[in-house]
Amino acid sequence: MRIRRVESGLTVNAIGGTHVVLLGLDLRDDKRAGCLGFAIQREDHTENERYWLRGYKTFRATDPGLGPGGTAASREHPFQTFQWADYSAKPSHNYTYTVIPLYGTPTQLSEGHAVSVGVRTEAESGGTHSVWFNRGAIASQEYARQFLNRAPSKVANQAAYRWLSRGLLEAMLAFIGRARDASFGLHGAVYEFQWGAVLEALGEAADRGANVTIVYDAIQGGTGPVVKNKAAIAQAGIDLLCKRRTRGKLMHNKFFILTQNGQPIAVWTGSTNLTENGIFGHSNLGHVIEDSTVAQAYLDYWQELKNDATTADLKQWTASNNVAPPNPWNRDTTTAFSPRSGLALLDWYATIAQAGQKPLMMTFAFGMNKRFQRVYEQNDGVLRIALMEKEGSGRGLAQGKIDIARIRRLPNVVMAIGNNITLNSFDRWLKERSKLSNEVNVRYVHTKYMLVDPLGPQPVVVTGSANFSEASTNTNDENMLVIRNDTRVADIYVGEFMRLYSHYAFREAAKHALENGEDPNEWHPSDLVEDDTWQADYFTSGHSRFLRRRYFAGA
Repeated sequence: MRIRRVESGLTVNAIGGTHVVLLGLDLRDDKRAGCLGFAIQREDHTENERYWLRGYKTFRATDPGLGPGGTAASREHPFQTFQWADYSAKPSHNYTYTVIPLYGTPTQLSEGHAVSVGVRTEAESGGTHSVWFNRGAIASQEYARQFLNRAPSKVANQAAYRWLSRGLLEAMLAFIGRARDASFGLHGAVYEFQWGAVLEALGEAADRGANVTIVYDAIQGGTGPVVKNKAAIAQAGIDLLCKRRTRGKLMHNKFFILTQNGQPIAVWTGSTNLTENGIFGHSNLGHVIEDSTVAQAYLDYWQELKNDATTADLKQWTASNNVAPPNPWNRDTTTAFSPRSGLALLDWYATIAQAGQKPLMMTFAFGMNKRFQRVYEQNDGVLRIALMEKEGSGRGLAQGKIDIARIRRLPNVVMAIGNNITLNSFDRWLKERSKLSNEVNVRYVHTKYMLVDPLGPQPVVVTGSANFSEASTNTNDENMLVIRNDTRVADIYVGEFMRLYSHYAFREAAKHALENGEDPNEWHPSDLVEDDTWQADYFTSGHSRFLRRRYFAGA
């Protein structure tokens, strides 16, 4: 949902996803002088609550003496930003957000003209597309506060697991639960196939009479999941439901197809591996498409996986049956399967990313391919944001660090790389967990999606299992969706992107402060600026904050 209101020189542009409401703010020049930030009040009409939203930063002059992890009401300690988000929103709720510019001094704040917007958040399930994101933030102040950084398995009543899942596991189990009887079928292709609750749910669907067949990665050699997959399958007692994929390079898919009376009706896909870390640890998503044409395309592809086609045979199949880029591109939801010969698909994604010189947001789990480095490395006044697990992987990490450092120096490019707060050296921060368990390859960012002009009238969302890499295009078994012109989908994705971008951007700044030897007595990231100079970057033409202010405010 999107709503924009301008009154008395204050702009409030609200974008409602499922669990996130973004607010893009702006002030007319004659309203800026003396403004110390914005107080924001949220009224929840669904649960009949009203309160000031809270933040971690405070004025030193009126410091309330917060303890580690403490927060302060924005009416006394305003938000000094023109792009703010409510990450505690709930799906299908009616809210009113009232934004009030505050003037004066920290000890004597006065209110400017208030602007209110009504927002109804999106339902998680609905229409052609439904999307669930896990919390993706075990490295967080909230996890440290609620669960004292204990391992989720040590927290009673699965409470930590539920908080981390944030509906992702529950939605996956509900999708499997739709196979109610013998008229239904479930056909899956899964890379890491180990989380007991999911395997047991598939067994229960088969017990209800559903036709269940799961292809799983059983490719020998390397560091693949074959040993753990086999052990989990044996423990769940579903060996007869599973088929091994042994002849490919890397069976990296994570999808299920639901059929009814032999006809495909829906698909679950996304980035989520069926492991503890995949569902609860690093950031992941599940995406359901209720579209028989899309589901049929997945089923045709799945048949090739079930038959354990070689990589060469799959490349021939995709060339004939899944032409990408499509010509003509005449569907708003397009499937793209791998492996395939050549890199035309990856080139297509790069072309989409820079088409029309529109704002771009992407996640990268294992570094940034050169094609996308070229897209980002343009000093052209177009806002481009990237969220990364790390700058590169393996032998490419050192060069990746050099490349990313160079790119992020551009004024229109902003990046965040996953980190956690390791020490309580600065101000009032709680120490955070760095990972869910000892055996993790990815700690923070595992999603693979691209958002092109997500707040525009014709956004493009590319999402799925592939890492926007050469290997994910011409070697691995992968699936992607290219979705055009769906503002509901874009609103959900952009809110979640900015949630994690903001989360990790601060943690990266804290890490750099420690590495640079900042004196805890001198570096105060929790202090608000006590005059209106905090606004300067937001009104400096070409600065990334200037670009963010204008884009999120709908200018």
